[in-house]
Amino acid sequence: MTDAAAASEALPEVKQGERHLILVDGSGYIFRAFHALPPMTSPEGVPVNAVFGFTNLLAQFLTRHAGSHIAVVFDAARVNFRNEIYPDYKAHRPDPPEELVPQFALIRDATDALGVLHVEMEGFEADDLIAAYAKAFLAEGPGQVTIVSSDKDLMQLVRPGVQLLDPIKQKPIRETEVFEKFGVTPDKVVEVQALAGDSTDNVPGVPGIGIKTAAQLITEYGDLETLLSRAHEIKQPKRREALVENAEKARISKRLVQLDENAPLPRPIAEMEARPPGDHKLESFLRAMGFRSILARMGKLGEGNEPPRRGAPPVALRHAPAPGPVAPDLAAPFGSYEAVTEEAALIRWVAAATEAGVVALDTETDSLDARRARMVGFSLATAPGRACYVPLRHGAGGDMLSGPAPAQIEAERAFALLRPLLEDPSVLKVFQHAKYDLEVMARAENGGFATIAPVDDTMMLSYAMSAGKHGHGMDELSVLHLNHAPIKFDEVTGTGRARIPFGQVPIDRATAYAAEDADVTLRLWLLLKPRLREEGALALYEQVERRMIGVLRQMEEAGIKVDGAELARIGEDFSARLTVLEAKVHELAGRPFNVGSPKQLGEILFDEMKLSGGRKGKTGAYSTDAAVLEDLAAQGVELAARVLDWRQLAKLKSTYVEGLAAEIDAADRRVHTSYGMAGTSTGRLSSTDPNLQNIPIRSEEGMRIRRAFVAEPGHVLVAADYSQIELRLLAHLAEVPTLREAFEKGEDIHSRTAAEIFHLDPAKVDKEARRRAKTINFGIIYGMSAFGLAARLGIPPAEGRAIIDAYFAQYPGIRQEMERLKEEARTHGFVRTPFGRKLWIPDIATKDPVRRAGAERAAINAPFQGGAAEIIKRAMVRLPRALREAGLKARMLLQVHDELVFEVPEAEVAPTSALVKQIMESVATLRVPLSVDVGQGHSWAEAH
Repeated sequence: MTDAAAASEALPEVKQGERHLILVDGSGYIFRAFHALPPMTSPEGVPVNAVFGFTNLLAQFLTRHAGSHIAVVFDAARVNFRNEIYPDYKAHRPDPPEELVPQFALIRDATDALGVLHVEMEGFEADDLIAAYAKAFLAEGPGQVTIVSSDKDLMQLVRPGVQLLDPIKQKPIRETEVFEKFGVTPDKVVEVQALAGDSTDNVPGVPGIGIKTAAQLITEYGDLETLLSRAHEIKQPKRREALVENAEKARISKRLVQLDENAPLPRPIAEMEARPPGDHKLESFLRAMGFRSILARMGKLGEGNEPPRRGAPPVALRHAPAPGPVAPDLAAPFGSYEAVTEEAALIRWVAAATEAGVVALDTETDSLDARRARMVGFSLATAPGRACYVPLRHGAGGDMLSGPAPAQIEAERAFALLRPLLEDPSVLKVFQHAKYDLEVMARAENGGFATIAPVDDTMMLSYAMSAGKHGHGMDELSVLHLNHAPIKFDEVTGTGRARIPFGQVPIDRATAYAAEDADVTLRLWLLLKPRLREEGALALYEQVERRMIGVLRQMEEAGIKVDGAELARIGEDFSARLTVLEAKVHELAGRPFNVGSPKQLGEILFDEMKLSGGRKGKTGAYSTDAAVLEDLAAQGVELAARVLDWRQLAKLKSTYVEGLAAEIDAADRRVHTSYGMAGTSTGRLSSTDPNLQNIPIRSEEGMRIRRAFVAEPGHVLVAADYSQIELRLLAHLAEVPTLREAFEKGEDIHSRTAAEIFHLDPAKVDKEARRRAKTINFGIIYGMSAFGLAARLGIPPAEGRAIIDAYFAQYPGIRQEMERLKEEARTHGFVRTPFGRKLWIPDIATKDPVRRAGAERAAINAPFQGGAAEIIKRAMVRLPRALREAGLKARMLLQVHDELVFEVPEAEVAPTSALVKQIMESVATLRVPLSVDVGQGHSWAEAH
């Protein structure tokens, strides 16, 4: 079904000339737009992400729906007559974000520009005005009212002639839907809400009574007053007492939730008559806001005096775009894509892509796991606005009633026609998140596509220039760079239980969604690729990030073997230890309780044991997070310490014992983690399904888990770990001669630090002094405060401050470097790694002191984490080729922070270890030498 068809079904049947009032709940649109879109600014620097989203949503709505009258209704202020009834009404709601406040007035301007009346009134909520206008409109004569909102508070208005329209699902909300939600008809909704209350709006209701119970009571007794007058008849004691004791609260709650249908009408209904927008007024507004994609739909982009956006290359260039003016094609409207269901059409598209020299591709699959995903179809884009979708497996519903599948090219035949294009070295293939699509295509029928080259990745283009600045998903990049919000996956497949597989999406809807993805990807490439040189990120992208795609694909395919029997033994041991710990916790608490329940633990610590420091959250329960328990443990509260032990062991058991067992591939008994390439703000890789990055390195439990990772027979695992790489980067960046000297001589850096800041004889530095120095060395890199250091070392804050002062007195160059980094972040919004990569620090200019302090710590740490990430990536890019050229059969399996793990034939351990060490230590030239520790063993633990 097309959007237009879906929209028409969502509206009531209205005859030609019949009166139909559409009332749009403006607040719902505003907050949906603000939270869905990344930060955006107008040419004048004003935040406009909510303005853009609101304008886009309302403009799309106006193309889908027609009424004789229409208005957008806004809240005028937070305080209204309900606050006189109950001063705490909505008292818990936070103030709107500061970035949203200046957008409210612009959103009213957008409504006016689109030719729609907006209404609001002091002292009344938008919902009251909607109720009043609906009543007044129907009182004037026959007609229909559609309220565009899914707000539950407006469901009380549903009746013959009045319906709601869910703006997200584009589905009507009538009496049936209201009954499904509340268990009563619309005229009884306020009675149910009065009993159940609403924590969001701080409507008290009756404690202990929810929607379901309230519906049962109202159905039995008819209305609230009857129920309250007969509350003594209720058999359940707690329910009876709650109703008797809170009768007045229930009455107040009803007054709060009841909408005022007699509220004054700030504007006459006649002014709501639908009218087309004035083209000049709308165009002027869109240009002032910089909303290029909406202008493009109007066919106005490129007219007037709007300056061209930099960095958009002419489409005609073959995969080597250079900066230039905006090409007319880049402003082509989105949509009008072709569904390719015949071989002749696919042949034509392949020829066009070959001629263009650049093609954007995207795959549609039945799984997010690239190793298990099966292609349902693929899309191609050869120029902005020129894209197609090739369905392969649509319409197979799996039952007798689903009917025949729609016409489409047989998958193997489509792949055969596509293969020459993908293997043509003169045609650049552009993907968004290429690692996923390449893996999917490699596993296609007939041996898949083993060689797809050359490749560009818009996700990594963005990440190379803007790590930490924003997300790098296609939708976010499209809004940010193209001012275009693509169709959401949920819009075509549905959500929750109603979600359907993509292969069951009708081909016209699938084409609109999938071809648009390829179109957006190509446009992003045209905009982002030329900026690499301007941003100083060309070498980073070409030499590191783009090459990492193939390296990580090989590592993910290789996986690492897991000994299931050893994992089971570890699980049994952890279970036994958890039982012992639980018994100890119960003993210390003085009674048994659910150790995994934060609520019960909080009651024991702060109500029963009367410990200080208890803080209750919004739910009324005490906070017992790690920070709270660590603070109590530092004060000598053994119960808190043992609960922390229990939590850590329970997490390891569920995440790495049970979780790993579930991830073992039945075919090869190996786990195949997936590496995220653009998920961190520092350039580091992340790991999921399973996450192998967070196994504790130095704890006994972490080493036990590492014993379950083993080599295949005839092989060993070789682990190569950069030694103190972040401290070496600190010594490289800061002017600290003694640190550089220590690294050059191969001295123990922590012992050297201990001797210098504690004024000890180097020969007399004991384990405790070295431990403290190590904590300080690494804490400084992470911007640790005196309070944080004191907590980590278990000493008074004043002593922590004295240690930090002594540290900076000994190494003044480090303080100078830290201040330089904070100033760089404040001035430019980013810091750079030693190799030039920009790492953006978004909160550095915020007015919130807590967030700003966190941003300053991030600015200090980012160059060291980011530099270390870039060094190990350089090694990862060089090592596979170096191993091949040396005739060695080692496979690189894992990357965990500063460590690489290889599976090596037993006969090749010595030459492989030597080559790995040599490559890793030579990938960067610093003022101090890089050092790599190499170990080996039949398990990961032995190799560490």
